[in-house]
Amino acid sequence: MLEHAITWLLFFSLFYLLITSFILIRNRFELTALRTASIADSQNRKISVCIPARNEEKNIGTLLESLQNQTYEPFDVHLLDDQSTDKTQEIALHYREKNPERFHIHSGKPKPDGWLGKPWACNQLGTMCDGEILLFLDADTVVQPDMLEQINASFTEDAVDMVTVWPRQIVGSFWEKTVIPLIYYALVTLLPAIYVYRKPRWMPSFGHKKFRHIFAAACGQCIAMKKVVYEKIGGHSAVKNEIVEDVELAKRIKKDGFSLRMYHGVGAISCRMYRNEAEMFEGLRKNFLQGFNNSLPLFILFAIIHFAVFILPFATLLAALFTFDTVIFFLSIASVGLILLHRLLLAGWFQWDPLFAFTHPVGVLWFQKLGIIKIVDHLFERKSEWKGRKV
Repeated sequence: MLEHAITWLLFFSLFYLLITSFILIRNRFELTALRTASIADSQNRKISVCIPARNEEKNIGTLLESLQNQTYEPFDVHLLDDQSTDKTQEIALHYREKNPERFHIHSGKPKPDGWLGKPWACNQLGTMCDGEILLFLDADTVVQPDMLEQINASFTEDAVDMVTVWPRQIVGSFWEKTVIPLIYYALVTLLPAIYVYRKPRWMPSFGHKKFRHIFAAACGQCIAMKKVVYEKIGGHSAVKNEIVEDVELAKRIKKDGFSLRMYHGVGAISCRMYRNEAEMFEGLRKNFLQGFNNSLPLFILFAIIHFAVFILPFATLLAALFTFDTVIFFLSIASVGLILLHRLLLAGWFQWDPLFAFTHPVGVLWFQKLGIIKIVDHLFERKSEWKGRKV
């Protein structure tokens, strides 16, 4: 009976991986880089770069230095110091002193009740900037010299109202290299990125109008939006108490009939989100369940699926070597082979160490552990803490 159940689970695993292989291959061609600026790009809109920063002394100087070297005109930079207790503001003021016409430093107002920290900081920035395009960057990002040119060209070439970019993630420690790529793996194997931009050809127009927000996705590390559209959807006040405010903004854009496109940021923008396992755990803990619309049944279902697809084949492959079960062996090796092929393709795409494709099951178990803790948080109404605030 157990052998029969394992065999069917392995068939399910292989079927799941074949479907996600198709989505991954599509995304390799359709999740493109930002558009390259050309001579034909005659419309240079003013870009206001908006940076919410709270206790970012380790990162903010690197980002501001990279913005100082931009080849695009016209643009300005607005940094909001969100009541930092470290040297964030001191570092930012140094750049303003060197270039006061380009860099503008603002002190954040106290957070009102009903607001989360990042939406509140972004809302203040969005209301004070006058650029035709608002570009929201996290303080731990770094941009290449032509990044703003590419942002402007993407608005021109694709005629969109909002752009979001998934930066190349810089990973240093063992746990960063093991865990962070799984976030991108989920993105590029589950969501055909082109559907964020256009209607699926198989979906009737009336159905798409009602359900188009389902295909919304965004990365809050890099979001650009036409200011007039930002104001029409209510800006960050429309998502003031959302932990995953980036995705909620994307949904709002789609619901209101505006256009959105995702790009990958290899060659344009990079980010190092976390620098150790403890920081990464708390950072992902705060919004893990929100990624599943706070649905505990859906959260648990996906945890079971991930265990069956990404852990079971490795275990049964080892077991089959001792039991000489031919069917289980070949089903297991087929699943493991597809997983490793997926991860090696992803490593080449985002310039990660390919050896860490082989730690895939370790990363999945790490997320299983995080999921169990998040379920306990939900059941006992425990709040996470991030940058000195409860969320």
